[in-house]
Amino acid sequence: MTDRVVGADAAYALPVHMVCDRALHSLFADNMFRPWVDADIPKSCFKDRHFTLIALPYHKLDPKRYEGRLRVDPRIGGTSTMAVVVNPSRSIGVVYGSAYCGSAKKLIFTVMNYVLPAEGILPIHCSANEGDKNDSALLLGLSGTGKTTLSADASRALLGDDEHGWSNDGIANFENGCYAKLIDLDPVNEPEIHKACFHKDEVEKHGAIIENAMMYPWGTFDLFDDRLTPNSRGSYPLRYLTNTKESSTAGHPKTILFLTADANGVIPPISKLTHEQAMFWFLMGYTSKLAGTETGITDPVSTFSRFFGQPFMPRNPDVYAKMLGEKLDEHGSTVYLVNTGWTGGPHGVGHRMKLPLTRRMVNAALNGELANAEYTQDPIFKVWVPKSVPGIEDLSILKPVNTWKDKAAYEERAKKLACDFAETYEKQYGNKGIDASVAAECPGRATADVDA
Repeated sequence: MTDRVVGADAAYALPVHMVCDRALHSLFADNMFRPWVDADIPKSCFKDRHFTLIALPYHKLDPKRYEGRLRVDPRIGGTSTMAVVVNPSRSIGVVYGSAYCGSAKKLIFTVMNYVLPAEGILPIHCSANEGDKNDSALLLGLSGTGKTTLSADASRALLGDDEHGWSNDGIANFENGCYAKLIDLDPVNEPEIHKACFHKDEVEKHGAIIENAMMYPWGTFDLFDDRLTPNSRGSYPLRYLTNTKESSTAGHPKTILFLTADANGVIPPISKLTHEQAMFWFLMGYTSKLAGTETGITDPVSTFSRFFGQPFMPRNPDVYAKMLGEKLDEHGSTVYLVNTGWTGGPHGVGHRMKLPLTRRMVNAALNGELANAEYTQDPIFKVWVPKSVPGIEDLSILKPVNTWKDKAAYEERAKKLACDFAETYEKQYGNKGIDASVAAECPGRATADVDA
């Protein structure tokens, strides 16, 4: 059994007892969850609500017994032989038949997302870091949008790469390590992650886990080979990075970045959001599912996942949305939308935004360089696009239409995505009593209403 806690803030750290029959998954828990400190446990609101996680990764369920009760797994052509189950009232969770280490990680994240709002704490699917002026930032996004990559910046102290809580005292990482995507990892563009996973050390001291990556018999990894799966991962303790904040806590965020990997190539690479727009994009959680983020995804698919983590947010949507709105009102955080996806056309025509350019735009937002910039409003998506970004020479990239050879094709693609926004919004939130000022920020909504 491995005893760890989840949550860097002792006031709401959740004690977790992981019972597992495999050393690898116990090591994963040791990497990803935080050290158990006896003196801190009594300080937690969960001191009497310890959570037990049972992981049996290589056991398999009898598909005949669970036919009609579990999903059909297309890979085996029948009822799934695995299950990931949570019972919050009994404080117990089970990972059965899934050897993917991320199953345990996301089960615990789901638990935190359920229990924290009742304690007045907003759980967020995000990375977080802090500058030398105590200016913390949150980077929200689904898998594949760049949370881990963009937050691992040697010039800013990393709190964590995926899961945080925002309480009245500030923000705190849930975890003790990072779980980075490794497919196509380039040591030049992403030196921090590469070093954390592949630095030289004694085998007993190293501790990084490389999962689902192609490895040859002589021990060499090929991170560009996706024959096993595009979802290769690296798990490593935060201390392996150059610049981290040991406490994994910080004050209230000055800047919040919503990350999207738009495979349509029509969302601006960076834009500023009003309060109402921030609420809207938080509700929608738009991105494109990329190969390696979910089973069966081989080509990008537009998706809407509220709060950039819908499968792991078990409470009603208004709970999380209301809490974010209150936090923004109280602390005045500036919110930007960053597209880490395609430019010059959709997937298959254009190309993905170059990482150094995205980093420069992100740094401009975090450093306050965009605070006094001039902005123009995107006519379709309504967001506010800066006329210039310090350090970006080719300003044409700031407006996606400029990067498309076929302007009519851009217009058609952008309006199609705007209508997708409107249809999804109406389906999910049309009768949920969302404030009219927030609903008004939905791209394509007026057109959809007329068509209806």
